[in-house]
Amino acid sequence: MATAASEAIKEPVKEPLKEPVMVKGLPYLGNALDMAKDPGRFFYECYRKYGPVFKIKVMGNTYTVLAGSEAANFMGTREGRDSLRSKEFWQGLVDEWGAARTLTGEDGETHQKLRAVMRHGYSKESVKGRYNELVEITDKVIARDWPVGQLAPVVQNMQYIVTEQLGAMLTGTSPREYVKDIRTTILYILNILVTRQRPKWMLKDPRYKYAKNRVSELGRRMIAEYEAGKADRDPARRNLVDDVMEAHARDPDLIPRSDLILSLTGPFVAGLDTVANTVSGFVYAVLKDPEVLKRVQADADALYSKGSIDEADLRTIPNIDGAIMEAMRVYTIAVAQMRTATRDFAFLGHQIRAGELLYVATAVPHYMEEYFPNPEKFDIDRYAKPRAEHLKPGVYSPYGRGTHTCLGKTLAEVQMALTLSRLFYKLDMELESPDYVLETKVLPTPGPSMKFKIRVKGIRH
Repeated sequence: MATAASEAIKEPVKEPLKEPVMVKGLPYLGNALDMAKDPGRFFYECYRKYGPVFKIKVMGNTYTVLAGSEAANFMGTREGRDSLRSKEFWQGLVDEWGAARTLTGEDGETHQKLRAVMRHGYSKESVKGRYNELVEITDKVIARDWPVGQLAPVVQNMQYIVTEQLGAMLTGTSPREYVKDIRTTILYILNILVTRQRPKWMLKDPRYKYAKNRVSELGRRMIAEYEAGKADRDPARRNLVDDVMEAHARDPDLIPRSDLILSLTGPFVAGLDTVANTVSGFVYAVLKDPEVLKRVQADADALYSKGSIDEADLRTIPNIDGAIMEAMRVYTIAVAQMRTATRDFAFLGHQIRAGELLYVATAVPHYMEEYFPNPEKFDIDRYAKPRAEHLKPGVYSPYGRGTHTCLGKTLAEVQMALTLSRLFYKLDMELESPDYVLETKVLPTPGPSMKFKIRVKGIRH
């Protein structure tokens, strides 16, 4: 009896799971205004005050937030994959377009099958051997949209470069005339149907209806062009359209005809704001620092000194690479991923219940001194050895985390490196004034304001 009692005493007493603390906010609006100002900073400040688990309210909806490196690392575990799903947050988009599914809203086996179909089309392999074509496209847009002696709208011009590159490389269709419509559609879809920060009646807005119809028109045009020229398509220039259309023919249950427009216009929706915002942030930060500007220009000059370039050449621009990585940290696009709990689970001593709506704020470490010393400083040397600050587990998440990590990240890296190196090779640029401070926006995605402009002083090469 004594032995049994002794053993019972030795057994650890399990602490009951805690309920996450609710962050104070306004009636109905909750924390929507604070999030609208700067979502990354909001999640960081809540993390410092409440720890890696807390709750917020946005427009009458309650969300549990998992934050920090703890959340980022959790996303990569088997438990994280089994405990979280994406479907609910993207279902409104799927329904709005009369589709069966979309890549971002699927999990498990179906998600893996869709990623397999689209992996090549979204990868840097899809543009292998075509880097000089990307340079030519970039040069044409620079000549057209960045006139010497005038102020150039940076974000808008970057959107034109990104969409024309994507059009040529991934789909064979130039969507320049649809840029405004794509951006308007993204704005309404994300705010109303995905993040639910705006009421559904706003979908009746004629501006949204017109933009959505235009994006549908772009999708129909892409389908028609594929079907008309299917017999003459070059296997060596295989792109996303080929992959999606062939998968539709092979397995219409996986990609039914109702899903084709969403799948084919996806690269423009995914890349328009995200890549354009990051490279615009890069432009501001580099022009703000004369020493960094010299280093970036030196990389660009060396890269293009021999004429044509290939994949190996993009490994010879360490200053541009470091500045791109720093721009993705400072001007983070993927501030948080939205998920639903698939089951009851415990996270760091807190109870998370099946069906709870979640924000997984994986970018919080980007703001943290203990991971990135002097985090407010744009420091392009953080990522080279021996510092390599980004390699600490869970601290650097520019493309999100987990099974839904950005499928197009390797392609985006090529796009950004080529675009920025060419821009700084060709143009001598300056900010509107030396003391200019960048204004930012959060809708439809975080990044520099559309009002951000630079002055083109002259042509360097």
